Amino acid sequence: MTRLIAAAAAIVVIAGLGITYFMVMGQAGDDRFAQCRASNVAGGASQVGGPFELVSETGETVTDEDVIDKPTLIYFGYTFCPDVCPLDNARNAEAVDILESRGDMVKPVFISIDPKRDTPEVMAEMTDYLHPRMVGLTGSEDQVRAASKAYRTYYQAHEPSEGEEDFYLVDHSTMTYLTLPEHGFVEFFRRDVTAEQMADRVQCFIDAS
Repeated sequence: MTRLIAAAAAIVVIAGLGITYFMVMGQAGDDRFAQCRASNVAGGASQVGGPFELVSETGETVTDEDVIDKPTLIYFGYTFCPDVCPLDNARNAEAVDILESRGDMVKPVFISIDPKRDTPEVMAEMTDYLHPRMVGLTGSEDQVRAASKAYRTYYQAHEPSEGEEDFYLVDHSTMTYLTLPEHGFVEFFRRDVTAEQMADRVQCFIDAS
């Protein structure tokens, strides 16, 4: 997979993400998922997620309703990412397999923030390599930007070197988002969460939904 190799390490930028991390404190209130949460979002979970329209790895235009038809783990990255994206997506794929072994089907989704290079064909190559059920999504610059804004993610492409217009890195946030069809976004996972830990928390949300 030559697209997974780059000459320099990616710089992951979290600043500007707009998500505040803190342990859930106080009364559970009406939150049916309170016992499952290890983190929360400033302003509440309703501040993250929402409608999007993108292009699938098979070339079809799809919406969030088409994609999120079962519990879904969504990750924003790009196929030319030298290390972070492959590792995070592999972790997500492992968590999905753990959940499947327990009888819970969860969909792994990889949304590109580099539509200039990440065509549907390129996304298909990447997702097929990572997991047979992983769905790759790309689209126009505007479509990708709108999806990223909905999930409050951050990304910024570096300027390519002269004569190397097709080689550049992209700074981006690295959260994975759990979204349920009937509830929308419910939780995010940072990079330090293991596949087993992710599977346990996702299962908690599924059982409570």
